[in-house]
Amino acid sequence: MESTYILNGLCCANCAAKIEREAGRLPGVSAAKVDVMAQKLTLAADGDPSSPALLAEIRQIAARVEPEIRVSLAGEQAAGKKEQAGHDHGEHGEHGAPVQKILLGVGAALFTAGLALELNVRAELAVFLAAYLLIGGEVVLRALKNISKGQVFDENFLMSVATIGAFAIGEYPEGVAVMLFYQVGEAFQAYAVGRSRKSITALMDIRPDFANLKSGSEIKRVSPEEVKAGDLIVVRPGEKIPLDGVVTDGRSALDTSALTGESLPRDVEPGAEVLSGSINQSGLLTIEVTKPFGESTVAKILDLVQNASGAKAPVENFITKFARYYTPAVVFAAVALAVVPPLATGGEWADWLGRALVFLVVSCPCALVISIPLSFFGGIGGASRNGILVKGSNYLDALHNVDTVVFDKTGTLTKGVFTVTEIVPANGFSRAALLELAAYAEAASNHPIAVSIQKAYGETVFRARITEYEEIAGHGVRVRVDGRMLLAGNGKLLAEAGIAFARPDTPGTVVYIAADGVFAGHIVIADELKPDSKKAIAALKALGVRQTVMLTGDSRDVGEKIGRELGLDAVWAELLPQDKVEQLEKLLAAKPGKGKLLFVGDGINDAPVLARADVGVAMGGVGSDAAIEAADVVLMTDELTKIATAVKISQKTRTIVMQNIVFALAVKGVILALGALGYATMWEAVFGDVGVAVIAILNAMRAMRVLPQPPMIPGPGLPAPR
Repeated sequence: MESTYILNGLCCANCAAKIEREAGRLPGVSAAKVDVMAQKLTLAADGDPSSPALLAEIRQIAARVEPEIRVSLAGEQAAGKKEQAGHDHGEHGEHGAPVQKILLGVGAALFTAGLALELNVRAELAVFLAAYLLIGGEVVLRALKNISKGQVFDENFLMSVATIGAFAIGEYPEGVAVMLFYQVGEAFQAYAVGRSRKSITALMDIRPDFANLKSGSEIKRVSPEEVKAGDLIVVRPGEKIPLDGVVTDGRSALDTSALTGESLPRDVEPGAEVLSGSINQSGLLTIEVTKPFGESTVAKILDLVQNASGAKAPVENFITKFARYYTPAVVFAAVALAVVPPLATGGEWADWLGRALVFLVVSCPCALVISIPLSFFGGIGGASRNGILVKGSNYLDALHNVDTVVFDKTGTLTKGVFTVTEIVPANGFSRAALLELAAYAEAASNHPIAVSIQKAYGETVFRARITEYEEIAGHGVRVRVDGRMLLAGNGKLLAEAGIAFARPDTPGTVVYIAADGVFAGHIVIADELKPDSKKAIAALKALGVRQTVMLTGDSRDVGEKIGRELGLDAVWAELLPQDKVEQLEKLLAAKPGKGKLLFVGDGINDAPVLARADVGVAMGGVGSDAAIEAADVVLMTDELTKIATAVKISQKTRTIVMQNIVFALAVKGVILALGALGYATMWEAVFGDVGVAVIAILNAMRAMRVLPQPPMIPGPGLPAPR
């Protein structure tokens, strides 16, 4: 069983790692995961993970690590967002407090005065000590509290020891400067994290506040959670559509940009399906609700985005482990540097202590532990703005190394809108008779091919005439109508039944019909390519994708024709559902070691393949439960070019992450070396800590910028769930 706890006031990645480790060691807890961006802890336990006893233990852990964090169960804190907004100002919920700002300002003024004025030794010590206590008193106090609880190697301890050591050797300005810049850096770090959270909150500000429930002639404003499937709601111009449904009255244009990233409005009329989160732009709409709020599109999207930062990329896990060992290692190195050389060479203790203090200041890993998850968080937000929902940092990271892209055909590369293009009777059957047989044979199916035959028939199908129905996977259907046994499907179906038939040399999907063992003719059904399919394949090739493949259950002729048109590297046709998985396994085995395989499908019939691929992408599946569940990435429109956009965002995010890692480690390494040799002072150490952290965080925030989008391809808007 799993349960989620809200950690209000959590803004420190190092604290998050400690809480995660300690919570994971609790009796009965099998897994613990802290998401610093979402400020939550997810626990998996053998018993009840939401028990009062476990909640009390989690609160004790949070109090030991950081007393200002408030812990509550996710479901019981209705005011969580409001509280979170009030505590996003500082690392531990204090930097944003007016009193703390005043103390910091007064301390900075005293520090400046101490630098500017000519003071004697005692006056200088008094001014800088007062400035130090005003600026860093809370840090020293927190360090003492943490030490008493066994929490030694954290940033509070490092800054306290380094600055007190600076005072001990007479470097008063340097001691105050380290603490001042540390506090400013922490405030900036908290601001950056808070801004990232707010950008996601603003992006996903699609949750409706109310629904206008219609009951007879009365309209009552209620919470969306109170509305049930089958109820009627009224949506006025300018209001959000609160729940998924079907328009029963009225015409309007909908703004679906918050869902799809598309700027073009979508026109709706009676009979049109609409998704929650869209904004009604013009006319008054009456909508029959088809799903309760918990199952609606907007609820799924909110859940996806809010949980996206929980699944960590490998590089995030590495940095967390690295920071855990890096800080103690540098602290011990600082102790050795302060003690061993003076004992061995007889050097001045103050000189070597100063060098050791440089080590302590530089040893704080904040630049890495906050900028790396911040980069991925920004990348996920940027993808969401483009109508691309990524379920976790691990999937965003995997996209940068895509080697093979495998496509489903129907509804992915093609529109999935089939039309009957030829009706060819045989053995004395007429065109009308052949079409009628096909319509009755496909009457019980909702497959696009069956729907196109029903549409071409255009008359009422009387189900009472059908007495038997059997669907044969990958072949077709066997149906008894008016006592006659009908077969409708592909060539395999008729061949296995021993019925002779002629194969036409016609591109398209061919449905063969037989009645009582006699071949009655065939119907040709064509499906159009999406207008951006070819452009999407070319864009992926330009991004370095080595191989593009199509898997389809359609005929080989149709598959190869589409493959040639689009420039695909390989086409595998006439595949049953299990054959697709088998073929995907072969492609997975053939890809390079670090390369990733990405599968793109409509998320309905391709769930096994979506789940097996390194990264599964569902097209236009925002209204589909199967797409949301099976895929790792959900494209909220049918635009194939957004796959290339997702890869670009991933590559950009990965570049930023690697820049931060290399930059931070290189600068810290150089300053550590110079500090050990006596060439780096505390001022360089301050830059190595606070300066590097600020630059890394600023660089990480670039990941939130949205990539420029190619021109939109005109279309009907967001497709209805299939």
